[in-house]
Amino acid sequence: MNVAQINKNELDIDLPNAKLAYTIIQSLLAGHEALSDLLVVMAHALDEDTTKALTMTGEWQKYLESKRELENTKLQIEKFIEVLKTLEGEE
Repeated sequence: MNVAQINKNELDIDLPNAKLAYTIIQSLLAGHEALSDLLVVMAHALDEDTTKALTMTGEWQKYLESKRELENTKLQIEKFIEVLKTLEGEE
């Protein structure tokens, strides 16, 4: 189930744990973004042939897939934030 499908009355989490989950998620996203930035810098240091060879690997394809999934995750986080705000309003 994703956050878009959650009915706030069925939500089985309290505000402190929801805030903890949000903090953990934000930390993981920040780490992923830092890694992406590092990859960009490293790619600029490689010659064209090496860069081309790197982008043909399965690891690179997995990285690109994770970037695509991250876009969906960002939408889910926005909905999670809405639920968090609702929880805060109820306390």
